[in-house]
Amino acid sequence: MAVRILIVDDDADIRDVLKLTLSEENYEILEAKDGEEALKIINSKTLDLVLLDYKIPKIDGRQVCRLIKKDLLLSHLPVIMVTGKGDINDKVGGIDAGADDYVVKPFEPKELLARIRMVLRRTERDLEANPLTRLPGNVSILSQLQQRLDNRTQFAVCYIDLDKFKAYNDKYGFRHGDDVIKETARILIRAAQEYGGPEVFIGHIGGDDFVIITSLENADNLCNKIISDFDKEVPSFYTEPDRKQGFITSHDRQGKEENIPLLSISIGVVTNQARKIEHVAQIGEIGADLKSYAKNVGKSNYVKDKRKVEK
Repeated sequence: MAVRILIVDDDADIRDVLKLTLSEENYEILEAKDGEEALKIINSKTLDLVLLDYKIPKIDGRQVCRLIKKDLLLSHLPVIMVTGKGDINDKVGGIDAGADDYVVKPFEPKELLARIRMVLRRTERDLEANPLTRLPGNVSILSQLQQRLDNRTQFAVCYIDLDKFKAYNDKYGFRHGDDVIKETARILIRAAQEYGGPEVFIGHIGGDDFVIITSLENADNLCNKIISDFDKEVPSFYTEPDRKQGFITSHDRQGKEENIPLLSISIGVVTNQARKIEHVAQIGEIGADLKSYAKNVGKSNYVKDKRKVEK
């Protein structure tokens, strides 16, 4: 998949020069002429890098960069700030706002391409992540689970996914489905920041499946917070008619019409409080069972493993 770069500049000639320069590397290019348009694209498209002019209309480059770096799902998106020649204050302001690098106009094309390659390499190296949410993926998840096992401390692993998500995707389409997944990630991150403790870890397994690793004592508060925040947010995912009736109409495999309840969230919490867990696969197996049990309840809830296994 081609690397996707957003060029943000109010000068059409500069955008054309940048597009011509970047065409040497076969990057996919998107354009915005002001900060407002840039943020709309950034929040709706999956990007690999933003090339951002410091002085742009509506919302200036510094503020755009701050908003990117403040957003929990966008903070890893690299930003290269483009500043005017000799504007040292712009350079400092861009770096203070969180820019990953900067280039000065007029720029040398080869230097710009080299800087872009460097920033992309650094980002790829630092972040093995899900492309939609930018949360760590399966390699990091397995590594974190193994680390907890090796440390022989008590832990809680929360396996999280959405109920009725396929029906939602079928009705509203993949773009809205992706928005739900990103908002769910934000909910998980906020809850983890508040209740997860200093050693909390959040990963995105894929699709609508997530995992949070936390301490035993924090698990209940964390799960309750996730469920409360998710249920508050759910109505906003639907049109007014669907919100009012409290379900969407779908068809099963035989073509029979059925009413599907609004989205809910299920969490299976694996702990080593009452049983000995010796390998990562065991955690996954227990988590799948608990999550399956939680899904049968029919509303947002969590199920915590307390079963003692005889040795």
